[in-house]
Amino acid sequence: MDSVKIISENCKGCGYCVVVCPKKVLEMGESANRMGYRYAVAARPDQCIACKLCAVMCPDSAIEIFK
Repeated sequence: MDSVKIISENCKGCGYCVVVCPKKVLEMGESANRMGYRYAVAARPDQCIACKLCAVMCPDSAIEIFK
């Protein structure tokens, strides 16, 4: 099973990962990290195909993909 991990403290809430995900696995969450940014969450991790587009697009290296 593929898995996506968001490192919430690294996320600045740009949303690039949400836009680029072909399976719409990611969404912007309601919670904020210590810096005050709403961070991305894996809303549907079971649908992740491990394409890694989200991790490549993330300017803050806040996403890890495990296969």
